Amino acid sequence: MTTPRHDFPVHASKDIYTGRVMALRADEVEMPGGRVAVREVLEHPGAVAIAALDADDRLMMLHQYRHPVGRRLWEMPAGLLDVAGEDPVEAAKRELAEEAGLAAADWSVLVDLTTSPGFSDESVRIFLARDLTEVGRPDLGDDEEADLSTRWVSLSVAVRMVLSGTIVNAITVAGVLAAHAIAGAPAAARPLDAPWQDRPTRFAARRS
Repeated sequence: MTTPRHDFPVHASKDIYTGRVMALRADEVEMPGGRVAVREVLEHPGAVAIAALDADDRLMMLHQYRHPVGRRLWEMPAGLLDVAGEDPVEAAKRELAEEAGLAAADWSVLVDLTTSPGFSDESVRIFLARDLTEVGRPDLGDDEEADLSTRWVSLSVAVRMVLSGTIVNAITVAGVLAAHAIAGAPAAARPLDAPWQDRPTRFAARRS
């Protein structure tokens, strides 16, 4: 087996669009044979999601409207890393309180994923949150979050919802299956300081 040695150097980069939660650029990238190809890249601030698991092995799930697909989806609590310099676990704690009205005393890293590496640098860290207490949800204003509903779903039912196509949000699919995989061995989760190799930085640098 040969070892790839090409570094895919970028010869030029052009900004196409910069918005509130993402940016789009076009890179001219040298391919292994010397040809230069254009690769469009969607820059993302990164995000966190929370598999909040109670003492009865039930996950906190949200039913929330998502405009790009035009319907409500079953999801885990989640949010963007849109506060400059914020630690990811602190962002996760904030999102868990805001969206689900919960706090957790036991936190660990469940899984990291790059959602669409063919065209985006988005990476999401999913945390496992245990030892939960209710803290109440704040006023969520008049955005989509104001209309979301919450429900406790047993881990086994959540897995069936994934396999039946009821849960289709990619982050939630990964979180449900990962939580199910380590349910009998919680020590398998990683510590909060585990390296996050693919955490996006480009979009954050634009805003700083």
